[in-house]
Amino acid sequence: MKVDYFTIPEITISYKDNVKTSERAVIRCSKDVADLLSVVYEDFVQHHEEFHVLYLNQANRVLGISCVGRGGINGVFVDVRIILQTALKACAQGICISHYAK
Repeated sequence: MKVDYFTIPEITISYKDNVKTSERAVIRCSKDVADLLSVVYEDFVQHHEEFHVLYLNQANRVLGISCVGRGGINGVFVDVRIILQTALKACAQGICISHYAK
């Protein structure tokens, strides 16, 4: 017997995987992360902070990057639930976190 007391809204979060695995950057060491993120922070505006996360597959190939926090001069707030939520959606096996302030 099916009882329907209320309807539950569906929550969707999207991750579009439009890059071939062979074309993804590979992270072998911290320098690889720094080189990759130097492009992200190239146009960084002074007087604020940013927090980015790289999501990796099991072969340490980059699945994607996400800015999970932007702050002011004195700090940036980062919610770990957002990081984990995105990692689960992308089926990430690993993450690299990056905090940048100028």
